[in-house]
Amino acid sequence: MVVMEESLRTMTRVFRRECHRVLDSERTSIQGADGMLMVLQLAMAGVNKQEYGDFGVALSEVLAAWKYFLLDKLQLSHNDIPLPQNYDLIRKEYDCFLKRTNTVDLIDVFIMFKELRINEDPEEPLTAMQLFQFLIGEKESLEKMESFPVCPATPSNKAGICSPQIQRVVRRVFCSYLGLLVNCKNDLALVYTLDNPNRSLGHIAFTDLRHAARNNASSLFLTVTSFVRAIQLGGKGYAPPESHPLRKHIKGLSEFLNFVDQCQDILGETPNPREAGSKLVSSIRAALVKGRSGGDPVYLAAEDTAKSLKERISQIHTTQTQSVVGTGISPARPKAHAINHSTAYGGRETVKVLMALLDEEALAPPCRNKAELLSEDHAILNGSDGACLLTLYKSPEAPTGSSPKPLRNRVLNQQEQIKSKVVRPTIRSQFACTYKDDDLPLNRVLEFPSASQLPTCAHPAPKRTISLHASVEEECDSPGMDNRLKEATNLRCEGPGQSALGEHSGNAWKQAGGKGTQPEQLRRATGTSKRKLANRECAEHGKEENQPPLKRPPAKAPAGGLGKRSSKAAGKKLIAGQGKLTGFFRL
Repeated sequence: MVVMEESLRTMTRVFRRECHRVLDSERTSIQGADGMLMVLQLAMAGVNKQEYGDFGVALSEVLAAWKYFLLDKLQLSHNDIPLPQNYDLIRKEYDCFLKRTNTVDLIDVFIMFKELRINEDPEEPLTAMQLFQFLIGEKESLEKMESFPVCPATPSNKAGICSPQIQRVVRRVFCSYLGLLVNCKNDLALVYTLDNPNRSLGHIAFTDLRHAARNNASSLFLTVTSFVRAIQLGGKGYAPPESHPLRKHIKGLSEFLNFVDQCQDILGETPNPREAGSKLVSSIRAALVKGRSGGDPVYLAAEDTAKSLKERISQIHTTQTQSVVGTGISPARPKAHAINHSTAYGGRETVKVLMALLDEEALAPPCRNKAELLSEDHAILNGSDGACLLTLYKSPEAPTGSSPKPLRNRVLNQQEQIKSKVVRPTIRSQFACTYKDDDLPLNRVLEFPSASQLPTCAHPAPKRTISLHASVEEECDSPGMDNRLKEATNLRCEGPGQSALGEHSGNAWKQAGGKGTQPEQLRRATGTSKRKLANRECAEHGKEENQPPLKRPPAKAPAGGLGKRSSKAAGKKLIAGQGKLTGFFRL
C-alpha cells in the first residue's frame, strides 16, 4: 500500500507541474474515487431523466455500471461484464460534467501522465490494473480503510464519539471550502458548502440556483456572485427583476458570499502560506462549531479535522520550500485563473499549498460502504432535513391539486369508507335500480317525522287533462275480463261528486253481480288510479316539495239515488298519496 500511495503522488505531482500544456486552466481540480462514483450516479440519473422522464437511478445499477466504467476507461478487458443500458449517453454526460466544473478524475491523470512526463520522471509508476484495483477498493489495507482518525472519547462524555459518516462529511466540507477558493467552477464544492453551516438554503434554493446557472451558462458559484453583486449595486448596474427566483434567497446567498469573501481576503492579505492556511482552516472551523457544545459530535469532528489539516499544510509548505520543482502555476497569467485580485497576486504561494493538499485528498482510498456514501445526508451538520446528493440535484415536484396522497392516508380513507358502509346500512326504494353508486340513500333524503308526511316529485310533469274514464280503461282493460265488470266500473267513474274511483269499487262489483272478493286486476287498477289521481291533485293545488298534502273534505252526497252509498264513502276518508305509501311499505 505504501508503494501504491507513492506512485499515485508521483503521478499527480507530474500532472500538476505540466498540466498547463494540455489544459486551459491551471487550477483544475482532481476527483478522487468517491467523487468519481458520485459524478457517475448524477450522470446516470440525468440520462434516465432524458430517456424516461425520471431523475433517479437504482444503487445496483450504479454499482454495476461503476465496474464496467472503470474497465472501459482504463482500456481493460470487460467482455464478461454486461454493457449498461445507455452507456454511451452516460459516458458523454460524465465527461460533460467534468469539463463544465473544470475537474478531471484519477484515470484522466493516469492517461495524461504518459504525455506530460519528462526524462527524469519514471516511465510508469503504476499499471492500469493496479489503478483499477485501487479505485474499486480491492487493495485497501486495514490501516487505510478508515482514512480519518476516530475522535477521542473523554470519560465525562463517552456518548460524543464521532461516527465515520460525520467525520467524512465534516472533512469534505473543509476541503470543499478550500477547493472553492482554488477552483470557482467546482459545483460539487459549492453543493457541500452552500448550506453548511445552516443558511436556510435547502433543496428549493439549490434548485433555483441550478436553474439560474443553466440559463446563464455559468457555474453555480459565479451565478451566486453575479446575482448578489447586482443586488448590492442596485441602480449602478443591472438589477435583477423582482420576480427573479433567487430574490427570496438573497439573505442566505449574501451570508454565503460574505463568508467566502472573508476567506479570500485572508488568502490575499497573508503572505505566509502556512499562516494563511491556518487562518482559513480556523475560520471554517469557527463557522461549523458556532452554537455547538464541546461534546457535540460535529464539534469534535471539526476540532480533529482542523488540527490535522493545519499540520498537513505546514508539512506541504516545508516540502515546497525545500523543493526546486513548483506546481507549474505561472505568475505571468494570474487573472485568468483566479477568483479575485487578492488570490491573483497576494495568495499565489498559498494557492500552491492548497492545491497540493486537495490533490492528496483525492488520493484517499475509496469508501467501503458505497450505499452509505451515495445516500449520505449532506445536511447532517446544520440539523435540518437534508438530502443526499442525488435528491438534492432532483428538482422538487410542483404541488398540484391532483397529486396523490401518501399511501398511509389513502389506506385509512378506504378503511373508513368500508367501515361506514358496514355500520350504517342504507334503505332504498323500489326504484333503487335507477340510483347511482354515489347517490344518497332514501333514508337520508326522506327524513320525515311521521308517516303522514309524504314526498312529492321534485320536478313534476306538466299538467295534462286526462279523462278518468280513459285512465280506468287503460288499467282495467285486459283480455278475459267480464263485460259486466267493465260496465260497473264505468258507471262508478262517471258518477257525479266522486273524487276517487276506489271508494265504491267493491259495491260496484257486487252490484254488477260479482262475489265479495274483487279480482286481482281490478284491485291493481284501482290502486294505480288512486296514486295517479292523488299526485295530479297535489300538483294542481301547488304543493311544495316534501310538504304533506292537506286532507280533502268528504264529498257531498249526490242529489238522489246513491245517497246511502255516498254517506258510507264519506266515512272512508282517503289521504292523497296514501296508496303510494302503502305500496311502498308493502314491498
